[in-house]
Amino acid sequence: MKARALKIGVAGQNVKRHLIISLATLLLLILCDNSTLAQLTLGIAPTNNQAILFWPTTDNGTNGILQSTTNLATPNWVSATDAVPVTYGTQTAVSVTNTSSARFFRLVLVPPTADGMALIPAGVFTIGDTLDGESDAIPTNVYVSAFYMDVNLVSSNQWAAVYSYATNHGYGFVNAGAGKAANNPVQTVDWYDCVKWSNARSQQAGLTPVYYTNAALTAVFTNGNGGTTVYANWTANGYRLPTEAEWEKAARGGLSGQRFPWGDTISESQANYYADPNPPNPSGYTYDLGPYTGYNTNFVSGGFPTSPVGYFAPNGYGLNDMAGNVFEWCWDWYAGPTYPAGSPYLGGTDPRGPVGPLGDRVLRGGSWVNDAADARCAFRYIGNPVSTSSSGGFRCVRGL
Repeated sequence: MKARALKIGVAGQNVKRHLIISLATLLLLILCDNSTLAQLTLGIAPTNNQAILFWPTTDNGTNGILQSTTNLATPNWVSATDAVPVTYGTQTAVSVTNTSSARFFRLVLVPPTADGMALIPAGVFTIGDTLDGESDAIPTNVYVSAFYMDVNLVSSNQWAAVYSYATNHGYGFVNAGAGKAANNPVQTVDWYDCVKWSNARSQQAGLTPVYYTNAALTAVFTNGNGGTTVYANWTANGYRLPTEAEWEKAARGGLSGQRFPWGDTISESQANYYADPNPPNPSGYTYDLGPYTGYNTNFVSGGFPTSPVGYFAPNGYGLNDMAGNVFEWCWDWYAGPTYPAGSPYLGGTDPRGPVGPLGDRVLRGGSWVNDAADARCAFRYIGNPVSTSSSGGFRCVRGL
């Protein structure tokens, strides 16, 4: 999973593919790649006291991680935490601030991990939007540390394999889970089922479980449902549900201020959702291009019309189904119509939502039965953590 960096040109060494631009800041862009991956062409554009760095969006699940250093002789490459995603045509792009001293940048291409996860880079992004009058997603900037996320929703087949391990190792579930087919997403699982399953997946993989039933983090959560207080060990390396902030950062795929992971319109070729375009329906959505009204006709046969995981093109981070198919459970409690002021959301770092227990948990992403508005990156859906639905599923994340 480690990307192989190209040699830096110092003291007569060759620099393979670099670009030096003199702005208020001297910027060196160096492409670093895995030998099995095609190289990307990096670009730079000045804009006032900012510089926009851009590169082609990959379509093979490979993630580009922007790093910077101030010294090429003895470089200390770190994630460019001041990089803010911006819209720049169809390219993946970020803006950085010009400073009085030289800064050097490189792009490291990172393929998905062996367990089917993509690396989501650290950085500041804007959570929420007001594009369509959303009242509980007022935009605010937050910093999210780097993490891994499942490229695909947890499939019925994947669920079954871990479920079998779990039930043979002392785990108890209220719901057995269901799925239209082996490679379709698991559905009818509640929040507690997903949390316990994540712990079992961790233990099966030899990782440290994240969820516990005591504040001392010594009793692994293996049994219990409504009424059970769940504590998270955020330093553990095991699998867990994403926070709202992690989910939305990942869903946007490096874009900023767009309705969907790929842009501002949606159609049946991009996601599995309930189409309601305007026209012809005057009460429908002008950004819904349909081309018809109703369920995605590609998946209406054979039971609930979920679609196979990975069916649609991935977003800029190589993630599939971040809009539509099934809603995805997140860690956060839902506290009301705005992001909670008492939590780290407002200008915070790695926000994890309000302190519970409260009534409902948050789900994200829309589903096959929900319309285009619910598939937007900023849309927040809520559900009782013991409830299940044929339109509800999940995917896991993992810390570095």
